Amino acid sequence: MATKKDKKVATKVDATQITKVAAVGASAVKKNVSGFMEFIKEQNVVGLAVGLVLGTSASALVNSLINNVLMPPLGFLLGSADGLKGLVWEMGVTPEGKVATVFYGQFINDFINFLVLAFIIYFVIKLLKLDIKKK
Repeated sequence: MATKKDKKVATKVDATQITKVAAVGASAVKKNVSGFMEFIKEQNVVGLAVGLVLGTSASALVNSLINNVLMPPLGFLLGSADGLKGLVWEMGVTPEGKVATVFYGQFINDFINFLVLAFIIYFVIKLLKLDIKKK
């Protein structure tokens, strides 16, 4: 039978082993965090994140310009009070009684949105001279 003294010795050994394992684990974590920080510095991850945030906000701004300033007058000229989004083609009624509708105005709106964003990206790249060709 094990006595109380034997149990204390076993507990001390277990605590020592746990301490060693924890030290090795902490060293591995520290090494990985160090490697991750080096990766962030070398690969310009922070710059990429800033670019992503700015690009997302610029996209929202351009979408607002197109949807709220450009499209309503264009839709009005084409006969829709909702801008281009209000231009639809009702093909008829399905056997279930639902109206089959093609929202071509929404497609035109999204296409113009794409063209404006593509132009802005092209303009920014030209402005920042990021398109320098390597010799």
